[in-house]
Amino acid sequence: MMSIRTNQNELCERELDVLHLLTYGYENKEISQKLYVSTHTVKACISSILKKLNAKNRTEAVSIAFRKKIIK
Repeated sequence: MMSIRTNQNELCERELDVLHLLTYGYENKEISQKLYVSTHTVKACISSILKKLNAKNRTEAVSIAFRKKIIK
């Protein structure tokens, strides 16, 4: 399982998948369909991503992830 270290914790593989899809502007339902998970799982992943990256919203999370080279 791949993970990336952040200030607080690590982003797990599922969180990285969700974060990657956020860069394309997908909504929760679209992400859930692409990853074959529930929208609840997507919401939980996004909440975890926001906390771990200390971001206020999805857009800021993506911006931080690019700056920290978590995603390319």
